[in-house]
Order: sequence, then structure tokens, then C-alpha cells
Amino acid sequence: MLQHFLQNFGYLALFLGTFLEGETILVLAGFLAFRGYMDINLVMLVAFLGSYAGDQLWYFLGRRHGRRLLARKPRWQTMGDRALEHIRKHPDLWVLSFRFVYGLRTVMPLAIGLSGYPPRRYLILNGIGAIVWAVALGQAAYHFGAVLQGVLGNVKKYELWVLGALLVLGAALWIRRRIKAARIARRAEQQEKQP
Repeated sequence: MLQHFLQNFGYLALFLGTFLEGETILVLAGFLAFRGYMDINLVMLVAFLGSYAGDQLWYFLGRRHGRRLLARKPRWQTMGDRALEHIRKHPDLWVLSFRFVYGLRTVMPLAIGLSGYPPRRYLILNGIGAIVWAVALGQAAYHFGAVLQGVLGNVKKYELWVLGALLVLGAALWIRRRIKAARIARRAEQQEKQP
């Protein structure tokens, strides 16, 4: 059943997941590639395409509507202001590496667009960063499966446990991010109320 689902929807789910966020779903897909359910080369290609497309969209939204989008969410406003400081100091370095910094995946391309960073330069450097990210994380997850097999022996009997643990980890990170966003929103509201 898992194999049938992944053959029909696995790469689409990977594209959508990396378009929106990325890390957890790419790790899961890399492990599934090790188990033979997906092809690691296609996993890395689809992850690159999803990540690259999502970041391009956020960049262009940042160029057109950056301040308005950041103002909608206090957490994004705070992170966006910090991101703009980083971008002004080392713009090319941040374009190449922001996807490796947890929690900045969506707001950083928005801030880069807002900063006035040149579109053609972003197109190229973002592509390089997306390739490095997809290959590095995809390969790391694939080899994580090999390490698990070395430690546990036959991973097949633990497969559902490992997949479940990866999904729980992804959900926990998502919940943690939501809680942090709520705290930042409360602090921003309190600061606005103070004279």
C-alpha cells in the first residue's frame, strides 16, 4: 500500500512539501529512497524544483508586497527585520545559504525581495543554493537509512516506526514554530499597546 501511494503521489507530495517548507519531507523522501520506494536522483531533482519554485515565488512577492506581507504576521515582521540586517551585510552569502538556517525558509526570500536584491542575481544564486540543499539533505537522509540498517539490522521491520518517528518529528517542529509565532505575536501586541 505504501509503495502504491508513493508511486502515485510521492513525488507530488515532495514537490509541494519542498515548495512550502521542505526539510522534514526531504528527509522522509531520502529515507524512503534508501528503502527502495523512491528514486534518490528523482527525490533530489523534485526537491530542488519545489524549493527553487517556492523561493522564487516568495522573492517576487517580497519585491511587490514585502512590507504588507511582513506586517500581517508579527513573527514574520520580527524575523524579516532581522533578515534584512543580515542581507545588507552579506547579501550573496544569505541568498546561497538561507535554506540551511531553520525557520528562515519562507521569510528570507521575502526579505531578499524587499531588500531590492537584483532579480537575475537571485535567480542564479538561489538556484545554486537550492541544488546544494537538495543534494546535501537528500544524500544525508539516504545515508541515514544506511546507518539505521547498520545499527538495527533489517530496517524493514522497523520501517513504519522510523517513518512514524520522522512524521512526529516534523509535526513537533511545526507545532513548536506555531507556539513561537504566537509568543512573538503576543509580545508585538503588548509593545504596540505601550506608549
